[in-house]
Amino acid sequence: MRFTPVRTAVALAAATLIATPVAIAGTADRAQAATSTCAVQWGSLEKRGGTYTTAEFNRVRTGQHACYDRIVIDVSGPKAPGYIVKYVDQVREDGSGKVVPVRGGAKLQIVAMTPTMKPVANKTELADVTGYRTFRQVAYAGSFEGQTTIGLGVRARLPFKVWTVNSSTGSKLVVDVAHTWS
Repeated sequence: MRFTPVRTAVALAAATLIATPVAIAGTADRAQAATSTCAVQWGSLEKRGGTYTTAEFNRVRTGQHACYDRIVIDVSGPKAPGYIVKYVDQVREDGSGKVVPVRGGAKLQIVAMTPTMKPVANKTELADVTGYRTFRQVAYAGSFEGQTTIGLGVRARLPFKVWTVNSSTGSKLVVDVAHTWS
């Protein structure tokens, strides 16, 4: 019987798989795999874009993902608001400049270029971020002269990205903050 190189390679590979013990991935292996798939190139410098919209600021939502925590600002119109998102020493209230206390090792100030936010019951806790890996607090910092500001307390100064979604059923401003520097 004559073996071709392809059949020989397949037979050798099969024999190797059968003869090689299979290692079960432990917690450290899974953590390493997750870290290697979470490579982000976002940076932590100020990000700005878009323009003013008259759409009303409807609500704030948050979510946890494998590599980052996410905050979503929903607006009522078909055009997402412009934004300025940056790390600050203190989040300040729109209009008065009064410091808005925000928990966390670093503070992101999210300015949405939309005139007003629907009334909320608890302005110091716009979303429950208990147990989040990166987020520590989401606080309302006011609406003034066509913009609405939110203070986002995070664990440390970590990379973030900002993007928007335009939709006829309601648009959104999205901020993702990475769990680690990669």
